[in-house]
Amino acid sequence: MQGKITGMSKHEPTPAELLFQICMGYLSSACLNVVARLSVAEELANGPRHVNDIAAACKVNADALYRVMRAVGMVGVFTETEPRKFAQTPMSDLLRQDHPQTLRPFVVFFPNPLHFRSYANLMHSVRTGETTAMPTVGKELFEYLKDDPEESAVFNAAMVNLSQIFIPAVLEAYDFSSTRTLVDVGGGHGSVVASVLQKYPSMKGILFDLPHVVEGAGDFLKSMGVADRCTVVPGNFFESVPAGGDTYIMKNIIHDWNDDRCVVILKNIAARLKGTAGGKLVLLEFAWSPGNNPELGEWADIEMLALPGGRERTADEYRDLFQRAGFRMTRIVPTEVPQSVIEAVL
Repeated sequence: MQGKITGMSKHEPTPAELLFQICMGYLSSACLNVVARLSVAEELANGPRHVNDIAAACKVNADALYRVMRAVGMVGVFTETEPRKFAQTPMSDLLRQDHPQTLRPFVVFFPNPLHFRSYANLMHSVRTGETTAMPTVGKELFEYLKDDPEESAVFNAAMVNLSQIFIPAVLEAYDFSSTRTLVDVGGGHGSVVASVLQKYPSMKGILFDLPHVVEGAGDFLKSMGVADRCTVVPGNFFESVPAGGDTYIMKNIIHDWNDDRCVVILKNIAARLKGTAGGKLVLLEFAWSPGNNPELGEWADIEMLALPGGRERTADEYRDLFQRAGFRMTRIVPTEVPQSVIEAVL
């Protein structure tokens, strides 16, 4: 077996080698998170550097950093051009904070210590159907984030990052021109509503989320140049949503919750849309296909199981969910990214 593993690059991976890769995959995730949090990619923005210089700038142990960078180099993140000297690669370039397609906030969030602690309790979810949050942090995920400003900031930055990556494809695929006022329900810092308002200068927006979340939205909306057209409203979508919109949009909100809780949210939106000419609901979600197809939504579904307690859904499952809340699904618009635009009307 040892000989086979060392010869991996010379033949197709064996079933045993593939299992080893999957089994040890979390090591590359952990190392990736470390270099992202240390902003190592920034240190290579102007060209290759010796690991001693990088470590000094990042204030960490040089030998330990070398071993971590060497490990992620095996999967294409950084390349060792000379002994202990590293250069940027197209993958590591995406870890730069100033890269237009940066993925650093998501990489800082997803394979972070909270996730590793949570997935250590995945067996609890499989045995009970419950989240890992209670045995991990003693409260459900969103309650925990509310009480931990640092983790909440990491989470919100990652959600903004995903919107920045996905929303251009959504705007390319879906026409919002008939919308007069867009209500972003559970919109975080406003990355979705701000992006839509930027493209449609006559549109107005309402950003709605929990009070501790929208507290951080003002500066972001100003930076996007839409603060004068977007009203920020704090609240809880399980209780009500703001009135005044003709299109209500939610990005990656419905997948956070089980069916019964989703129906509550959807009914609250339905109550506001009643009697609104041209009123509609738009979800930005994975709409994955049944079967053994490699899709990002299937891994996202494990995240939903383990942390918030929701699920990813198929088109038929969304259709059934809408019907329970008084909606009719009109279409699913695919985009160039894994996220689809799912449209419904009363």
